[in-house]
Amino acid sequence: MKKNAALAVLATAAGLLFSQGGAAREASSSDCATHDGWDLACLRQTYARPIAGWPRPQLPAGVTAAEMAPVSAMPVPSAAPAVVALGQRLFSAPRLSRSNAVACLSCHSPAHSFADSKRVSVGHEGRLGQRNTPGLLGVGQSPLLFWDGRASALEEQALGPLQHPDEMAAVAAQLPAKLATLDDYTAQFDTAFGQGAGVTLPRILTALADYQRTLLPPVTRFDTFLEGERTALNDRELLGLHLFRTKARCMTCHSGALLTDQQFHNLGLTYYGRKKYEDLGRYLVTGRDEDVGKFRTPGLRGVAQSGPWMHNGLFPQMVGLLNMYNAGMSRPVPHNAQQAADPKFPVTSPLLQPLQLTSGEIIALKSFLEAL
Repeated sequence: MKKNAALAVLATAAGLLFSQGGAAREASSSDCATHDGWDLACLRQTYARPIAGWPRPQLPAGVTAAEMAPVSAMPVPSAAPAVVALGQRLFSAPRLSRSNAVACLSCHSPAHSFADSKRVSVGHEGRLGQRNTPGLLGVGQSPLLFWDGRASALEEQALGPLQHPDEMAAVAAQLPAKLATLDDYTAQFDTAFGQGAGVTLPRILTALADYQRTLLPPVTRFDTFLEGERTALNDRELLGLHLFRTKARCMTCHSGALLTDQQFHNLGLTYYGRKKYEDLGRYLVTGRDEDVGKFRTPGLRGVAQSGPWMHNGLFPQMVGLLNMYNAGMSRPVPHNAQQAADPKFPVTSPLLQPLQLTSGEIIALKSFLEAL
């Protein structure tokens, strides 16, 4: 397939929304299944078609999902290069913290998809956070930020870690005066925002936000595959792609170019009533009982580098995480009348169901995730 033709197909596919019960496609999710596994030659033939001819994502009733799309389909940020350069410098600057020892980069490493390799973040004076550091690839596309969605703009989000006592512990109002005395910050702010602009807190936040908007996922073999080079994924990864779309039902929550629905779901990891571990998630923002234990669906771009996984970093190994999804995740049940009557007792999302994946299928799914 020529590149222009491939991109035309993708432009059409990227706008598709699927829902359970729609018209059947040419290929069903089980066409290539055999009595003891999968016919890889059949899968090759199936996925050699344009994306519009691929097996329809297997979704629960009432769920819609955007079609997969390459990184090239994402909007390109348009911030001024001088502002972005300042933001990148600030992102790497430990002087933004009270101790002068913690930078944004301390917890958001490019080597880990702008997350880190720790269960929870480590901040000011070695204090531990409660949640796992989220990755930042494609963060500029997210309408709500943090695991609980408490910020709706990157400028607002940037202020949170700066002044959180367990993270950077800065006194935000004092940062402009602090930076103005260091190196050539005043000159760089003037270059970015105009002569005489100077260092201000809103400009610090704007620069940090505009830099983070440039953190698009790198192009991977998965993107090459989506753009028409159907040999870019090996057989195991191709089977993983097929399972992701069908039997594993991953596109229930992970769809579109970033592979996220940008929604909030309860995965059964609230630890309700266990004060040391309890995290009420989205409820802490909305105050709605139905939001207890819900967390934002992360995008899966670069997911293999961003572990440990889940909002609390519970899973250090990808296979362990996939095994839990295969089992349908945890489903806490009330143990007494008081719990049964508690409107805040968390309810695991009904979208999660046992998948009956074989061990070989789990390995194939893992291989596909590693190709993202």
